[in-house]
Amino acid sequence: MRVVVIGATGHVGGYLIPELVGSGHDVVAVSRTATPRYRQHEAWDSVEHVMVDREAGETAGSFADDIAALNADVVIDMICFTPESAAHLVEGLRGRVQRFIMCSTIWVKGRLSAVPADEDVVSEPWGDYGVLKAAIEELLRLESLRPDGLPSTVIRPGQICGPGWAVINPQGHGGLDVWETLAAGEPLALPNFGLETLHHVHASDVAQVFQLALERETAPAFDVFNAVAARASNLRGLAAAISQRFGHEITYDFLPFESFRERVTPKQASTSFEHITRSHVMSIERAQTELGYRPRFTSEEAVASSVGWLCATGGLSAKAAERWLS
Repeated sequence: MRVVVIGATGHVGGYLIPELVGSGHDVVAVSRTATPRYRQHEAWDSVEHVMVDREAGETAGSFADDIAALNADVVIDMICFTPESAAHLVEGLRGRVQRFIMCSTIWVKGRLSAVPADEDVVSEPWGDYGVLKAAIEELLRLESLRPDGLPSTVIRPGQICGPGWAVINPQGHGGLDVWETLAAGEPLALPNFGLETLHHVHASDVAQVFQLALERETAPAFDVFNAVAARASNLRGLAAAISQRFGHEITYDFLPFESFRERVTPKQASTSFEHITRSHVMSIERAQTELGYRPRFTSEEAVASSVGWLCATGGLSAKAAERWLS
């Protein structure tokens, strides 16, 4: 198939593009620059690169027509963040492509009352990112009900990991100081009892779901798939797994959240609060059954791939790198 990938040079695209090329697809990589930001691969030499500024194109009203003019069978959109952006693209693609595949997020679900949660569980999103992605999903669902509607698939990744990516740590934020603490074998402060959950996923596994959704022989007019590791991790379990990789037995310092807030920066506290109050644990049964999805990485392995990259590239201290590699 001829496949157009919008936002192709991002983290997931670094794995998706080589897989699509390797499977024989004719790939068009749409981005602001033609340079992969996270992962180099010889497959990029076989890709047609189209450099487009999406925001400027949408302002001018030309972006959707520019994408449609690439004559794709399938368009994959990795960087659609508002319903207005989605509506503009859908109008331009309707009747001109076979399917539209959009990257959403598990944050379209808010606080869950039962886990693991499948794609259809009712849980209202909160926060701009989840609310806007949920609005995009609803726009695509309604579009699929039209007689001439654009068939769509929605992929919902969890917390994405992999080389090149500052992964969400066991405190629920992206600060690198947590990894330094674990590398040094020092006690790690965790909110409450560290039982809140994160559902990480390696970028290559997210790419796997996109490719499987693309290559199905038949598909409904609209469907949704979670893209996460087979199991989520709680904060204390994730901290223990990474501490062990640094050669230490973990020592915890459990704190009520208000006390924990005083140990971190205001931004870190806010990010942590957003993650741990959601405490997502998502089911991949639908993707396994309908697509044949088989995650290559556990949550802990996915996170470790990011930490290992930080150690190897100077993102963490020399002492941390020495402990990791020893």
